[in-house]
Amino acid sequence: MRIALAGGGTGGHVYPAIAVAEELRALGDVELTYYGTERGAEHEIAQREGIAFRAVPASQVRVRKPVALAKGIWRLWQGSRTARRWLEADRPGALFATGGYAAAPVGRAAKQAGVPLIVFLPDAYPGWAVKFLARYATTVACAVDAAVDEFPPGKAVVTGYPLRAQFSEATREEGQVRFELDPKLPTVLVAGGSLGARAINEAVIDALPEWLTVAQVVHVTGRGDFERVREATADLPESYRQRYHLHDYTEEMAYAMAAADIAVMRAGASTLGELAASGLPVVAIPGAFSDQSRNAEYLASRGAAVHLPQDQIDALRQLVLGLIEDRERREEMRARMRAIGRPDAAKRLAELVLQLAEREAAA
Repeated sequence: MRIALAGGGTGGHVYPAIAVAEELRALGDVELTYYGTERGAEHEIAQREGIAFRAVPASQVRVRKPVALAKGIWRLWQGSRTARRWLEADRPGALFATGGYAAAPVGRAAKQAGVPLIVFLPDAYPGWAVKFLARYATTVACAVDAAVDEFPPGKAVVTGYPLRAQFSEATREEGQVRFELDPKLPTVLVAGGSLGARAINEAVIDALPEWLTVAQVVHVTGRGDFERVREATADLPESYRQRYHLHDYTEEMAYAMAAADIAVMRAGASTLGELAASGLPVVAIPGAFSDQSRNAEYLASRGAAVHLPQDQIDALRQLVLGLIEDRERREEMRARMRAIGRPDAAKRLAELVLQLAEREAAA
């Protein structure tokens, strides 16, 4: 059976599709094809996972900038034509799309090509891409219950956030070994996402001298900001450098999260799933996108996070120090974060995709 996958731009929209792909392969004999942009994270990740890739033109649709809006609409139309040709040639039984601008033209093309569609919403509330795709979808699968009411009655179901197997396999002890951490010290994990986050990196550089007196830091800068951060931290005293673990990117985020006591992160598409699976308290600093702000608000409302708007980022230094010192609060946040997760999400979504494809084949 052939199954198509779509979604991307950043890893937060790609990895849910990869998690479902792992379960699809475990459940039966399937042939997988990933539809996405060549410049997005999905291209490299799909190739690494041994999934066939179809390149589809796409770009963000920015409604507040007329020139960018026109370009986005043109690329959406162009991408839909390309995706439709691929879909009509491949004839998959179903399409599983995870949002992000890269999924929009593929979802539209699926409707035109008669391919049934399941859309996954990784955020607490839908952005424009998922709203756009939902009109063509048989089902919208939501990571959390807060999103269900954003769709027509009967359209949405809560499945949880699908995660790769390493998130169920990773242990604190193994994470400490892989990242060469001292098990006697609390660990702060800083990550700005696959594209990086300069504002977070700047605030962390300023805070390091105080944080490293009482903790160790795993700092994943994002590839675009790595060299600048490395130069800025090159003069740290040797005693601090042993506690500071700098990376541009890691494929072992599950182990980093398992080893950490506190996270400092954006509140992007992967936050609701990966942090919940790890039970990791977070200081969530949203980027300039409404979906991130609402993710942070959702986690904070559940007692699992501290929502820190970027214009208040100067408070990060003391906020993290307070959490390092308050183990009881961290443990309460950890329990509340873990309660958000649904460990069987990937399997449940894979079953929904196969059921949809089988119904289509029988029709």
